[in-house]
This record gives sequence, structure tokens and C-alpha cells, in this order.
Amino acid sequence: MRKTKRVISLTVALMLAFTLCFSPAVKAVDGNNDDWLHCKGNKIYDMYGNEVWLTGANWFGFNCSENVFHGAWYDVKGIMKSIADKGIGLLRIPISTELLYSWMVGKPNKVSSVTAGNDPPYHVINPDFYDPQTKGVKNSMEIFDISMRYCKELGIKVMIDVHSPDANNSGHMYPLWYGLDTTTAGEITTKKWIDTLVWLADKYKNDDTILAFDLQNEPHGKRGYTGNRAPEDMAKWDNSKDENNWKYAAEECSKAILAANPKLLIMIEGIEQYPKTEKGYTFDTPDVWGATGDAAPWHGAWWGGNLRGVKDYPINLGPLNSQIVYSPHDYGPSVYNQSWFDKDFTTQTLLDDYWYDTWAYINDQGIAPLLIGEWGGHMDGGKNQKWMTLLRDYMIKNKIHHTFWCINPNSGDTGGLIGNDWSTWDEEKYGLFKPSLWQSKGKFIGLDHQIPLGSNGISLGEYYGTPDPDPDPDPDPDPDPVILYGDLNDDKTVNSIDFALLKRHLIGDTSVDINMDAADVNDDGGVNSVDYAILKRYLTGELETLPYKP
Repeated sequence: MRKTKRVISLTVALMLAFTLCFSPAVKAVDGNNDDWLHCKGNKIYDMYGNEVWLTGANWFGFNCSENVFHGAWYDVKGIMKSIADKGIGLLRIPISTELLYSWMVGKPNKVSSVTAGNDPPYHVINPDFYDPQTKGVKNSMEIFDISMRYCKELGIKVMIDVHSPDANNSGHMYPLWYGLDTTTAGEITTKKWIDTLVWLADKYKNDDTILAFDLQNEPHGKRGYTGNRAPEDMAKWDNSKDENNWKYAAEECSKAILAANPKLLIMIEGIEQYPKTEKGYTFDTPDVWGATGDAAPWHGAWWGGNLRGVKDYPINLGPLNSQIVYSPHDYGPSVYNQSWFDKDFTTQTLLDDYWYDTWAYINDQGIAPLLIGEWGGHMDGGKNQKWMTLLRDYMIKNKIHHTFWCINPNSGDTGGLIGNDWSTWDEEKYGLFKPSLWQSKGKFIGLDHQIPLGSNGISLGEYYGTPDPDPDPDPDPDPDPVILYGDLNDDKTVNSIDFALLKRHLIGDTSVDINMDAADVNDDGGVNSVDYAILKRYLTGELETLPYKP
């Protein structure tokens, strides 16, 4: 449908969009598809221009050999409800490329350790997971889709995290996003990694339950002690096109995903070691055996935590930079006693010794938003608890986005928020975590504009005031309409989403419905490649105003 100069509500249009089909046992819920996010500077905004704060936690299992949430032997929907009621508005869900590949090719991996049940006298714990045709448990993709529907019902949004190449309970140990050849998917190549994420982005492009993709969990690897080149199994960050260059791989993967759905947020983690470029070192600088501190040619960090490369080689997606969020991981001494914990550390010493130059500068200098994808640990009554409190308070003060590790009780390094019965919450740990959740006047704030977050929360629409879907219901044409040139989707902003929509329109994607008058950014009466070039120049800052008439 060609849009006239009369404004047609994006909310109303999106209500007509295609939505995914889920288990008939789950009730229908909001399908407005109006909860997509974008970035400007170090902030994240909703489509109406309101700033949001992403706060949540991790729940792993789909990345493991069970191919499903750990704890699925209990009531998954009940666990999900308790998560929402506790104010966890963003759920980071680790998954494996192997599992995604099985879904993509139509042969979903089976799950294990799931209680479904069927007819009495069997005890039915997860009835939605029961397949009456096979008289057994549904497959992993069906259970994932049902779980996403639960999230939608409860006001929970999701970030997908590619945690490992293969379905392996220790798969996170592998340093790269490719290379394993011992999976049911065959060798996990860079192409398979990208293809599976593009497939998932396309599958959910009309459902805003999944708002973000974390491209790869904790790329890492240390410099070897011999030779003049970085080892090929070490993730690096430079300007090369080497396959193990995480910066290049992340850019290529991001572009492919955003071509399928330009509204997704893309989380890009760091690496482990970065050369001391201020001293002229590169990834090809030989190591110094046993060197530590200033003598070492490398800056060390947690796996996935080192984002020093952003200052030298920032991720560049052109007009789609508005979808980039950098996502380091940070842990305390109970995981490993790093050198910055050897003193009576404070927030300032942590900033001076590690945080600022490793990742905090990105937020402080307004380069991009930060989301700490993993933080957490044991409540030891000592150094680790002190570290968690300091990081929590720093994130609250600077409104840094984050997801706590983790809900699961079976994380050996950190423990979890829920006990081994998958029902009882660790109130002491949750009490430390709770202040870092987005809340106002005793209510948790969700990221869905219509659905409140659990039973103790409110929707984003309630918090900011629900946008009027049609502020001018008068059916008569407006004789003097106001056009916001470049705002193709009528969300009152001009950003990378509009640019991507224009591209799709120009290549003949008939599913795209845009404001044609706004797309005519040179006001010459037509929409073509000239408008595309002008909008790109505007978004990159080369042009200051629209329409632009050369």
C-alpha cells in the first residue's frame, strides 16, 4: 500500500502484520510489534523516542546437550512467571549454533530431561510440551517457540546469546565461533554461524519478543609464547579480514542479520587479550615469556571482556550503527582472582586498574551503549560480594544495561538466583541484585508497551504514557500536512531503521509499507537511488537537514 501524506499509525499497521504461530494451548496476546529498540550515543530508546534501561538475567540450557532450559524437569511456565514477578525484564538465553542449525534445516534436535506427561495417572508438569501425536515430548524448536510465547504473555523480552558452536555443557570453553567438526550439524563454519542467526532473525522478524542477538559468547584466547604471529585459535580485534578477527566477523554477521531484521539490537562482546597499541605492539608482537604487568605486551581481561579494540577499530555498520551495543562480561574474585583484586579495591581503583580502559570508556565517552552481559557470583560475605555491590552501584549510577549470571542454581562458578528446587529464590542474592532492576515507585518496568512485567510490574506504555495510535482520527485529508523527511515508518525519528526500509523498498520487497512522501528526501516527486544516497549522507552526518536539493 502506498502511503499518502496523511499519517497512518505505525501501531495500527503493525497489528495487521504476520505473527508467529505458537502452541494452541497458549492464549493469544499483544501483536502490535511496536517494542523494537535503537541506540543514539550511549542510550537505548524505544520507537517513540523514550529512553529504556535493559535489566535482566541469564537462563542457560538451550546451549547444552539437553537442548532446552535447565530446570525444564520442573514447571517452566511457573519458573518464567516467578522470573517476571521478580522484575527480570530481559532474559538472556544462551543457545548453540548446532541447535540453531538443526532448526534451520528442519531436523530439530531432541530434548532430554524434560517433564511433559500426558493423560492421568501421569503427573502433568509442562502440558504444552506434550505431543499427543507422538505421545512424547515435543522437539527443541517447538519448546523454544512455546517458551517465547510464555515470555510474551508475561512481558519478558529476550536476548539470544550464541554461547557455543556445539550443543555442549562446556561448549563455552571453545574460544571461537567456528571450527568444531564433532557435532550433529557437521563442521561449524563461520558461514553456518551467520546463516543460522539470519534464519532466526527472519523467523522472528514480525515478533518483538526477541529484541537482541548477542553474536558470540566470550571470544577469547591467549597469545602463544613462540613465533611472530597470533595463534589461529585466538580471537583478535584488528583491521584484518582474517577469519579469527572478531571485529571483522562481528561486522559481517551483523550486516547479514540486520538485512533480515534491521530493528534488532546487536550485542558485540570483547575478546580476552589486546596488544598494548600505545607502545606500538600488535597481534604479531612476540610474547615475552613469563612477563607480567607493564612488561607484558598485552592487556589482559576476562573472556569476552576486553573492548579496548573499539577505540582503535570501532565496529562500523554505517547507517546501522544505531543497532550496536557493546557487551563485556565482568566477574569478581570468586571466579578468578585477577590482579586488580589484590588490593583493598574500590570503585575508583577498579576503574583505574581495569574497568575504564577495558570497557567503561565506551559509555563515558558516549561512543555506544554498554550491556554487561554477565556479572554475578557467590555470596561470600567478603571480596566477591563487595565487588558485586560496587559494580551494581556503578551500573545503576551510569544506567548501564546488564543481565545477571544467572538464574540457574547449577552454575559452579557463580551459583544462581534460584535454589536446586527451581522454585525457592536465594533472597540474599536477589536482595543484592534487585536494586539494579528497572523500577519506579515499587513497580518493575517492562520493555513491552502493552503487557505489564509479571504481577509486580507495569508496561512501558504505562510508565511513559501509552502513545495514541491515531492522534488525528479525522478522516478528512489534512490540507497542510507536516512531513518529517526520512521518517519512513512514521515513528517520529529518522534513523537506521528508515534507511533499511528504504533499501528493502528499492530492491522490490513488496512487504514493506513506507511513507513515500517522507522517503522522497530530495522532494523531487519520486523515490529512487538518489534518495537512498541522500539519506545515507544525512545519517552519517554529512548533511544537516532534509529535504536536500542539490
